[in-house]
Amino acid sequence: MPIRLFQRYWLAITLLILLTITVLSLSPMAQLPAVPGTDKTHHFIAYAALMFPAAFVRPRYWFALAGGFWLWSGAIELIQPYVNRYGEWLDMAANGGGIVCGIVLAIITRYVVGQFTNIPLTTRN
Repeated sequence: MPIRLFQRYWLAITLLILLTITVLSLSPMAQLPAVPGTDKTHHFIAYAALMFPAAFVRPRYWFALAGGFWLWSGAIELIQPYVNRYGEWLDMAANGGGIVCGIVLAIITRYVVGQFTNIPLTTRN
């Protein structure tokens, strides 16, 4: 059942993650909050989480979506200096790594779900 819900709401999940990344990346801050991990790790995880639902449910479009998400991350890096943040091109590299990781995890998950369940993994739309 969770897979079917995921298939149904993947677009809403993806857009919510994209909105969250955008808001958190462009909100002015006096200093970054103290959270475990490095900035690049956070970028990597965020973009892996962004790419996974789209790549899992719509694998036919992962290349276009990955390119769009990566360009979006570049636009955020260009905008950040104008909203009292620091844009770094290495963040974009971490974002790209996260996007690739999200695709790989989606491919593995699709294989496992296909092997061990009777849930059809359609690629309509």
